[in-house]
Amino acid sequence: MSDDAPVLQLADITRSYVTPAGRLPVLEGVNLRVAAGEIVGLVAPSGAGKSTLLHIAGLLDRPDRGTVRIAGMACEKLDDRKRTGIRRAKIGFVYQFHHLLAEFSAIENAAMPLLIAGVARDQAMQRAQQLLDTLGVGARAAHRPAEMSGGEQQRVAIARAFANRPGLLLADEPTGNLDQETAGRVFDALLTLSENEKLAALIVTHNHELAARMDRVIHLENRTIAA
Repeated sequence: MSDDAPVLQLADITRSYVTPAGRLPVLEGVNLRVAAGEIVGLVAPSGAGKSTLLHIAGLLDRPDRGTVRIAGMACEKLDDRKRTGIRRAKIGFVYQFHHLLAEFSAIENAAMPLLIAGVARDQAMQRAQQLLDTLGVGARAAHRPAEMSGGEQQRVAIARAFANRPGLLLADEPTGNLDQETAGRVFDALLTLSENEKLAALIVTHNHELAARMDRVIHLENRTIAA
């Protein structure tokens, strides 16, 4: 990837679904570029297709038409094995719900992507602890999810997303399940870590106040990115 190439590039993305009532268009001609070190907010009303867009960007879904490039590589026609490899190596995901594994501690949850990738356990744990410390939950490393607050659990989920040093972060309403005060603190931590890691981030949010703190805000309207 050249220095000026975007980490994420979507070109002419179109996606529809077949329903009993006929074809349902969701995305039409979407174009988007997110550069390294750039935090982009995506704002859209419910049902506008933002989750579909994130799934396509994260190689969890395929477009009907268009190109998806991650770190300069065209990915839309790759087989499932190669797409899975790219997701594990280059993309971090944060969802509205933390999806932590209940039987594992915070540090084990955060280290899980590295352990799955075959990184030595001591190295994986060191990286996980560093991330938990940065996110302000280092003292909770030995606690299981049930022993932590919602905000603490979401910070662990964020640490997990950053564990393998992805080039791209995709977040779908990462603070949407938290109260306003907790959401602000978690969002601060997410932005700080994104800036420190110098990755490209695309963050979906309904919160216009939070979106305004990002480098750039885009709007998904009428099945495409509004100019």
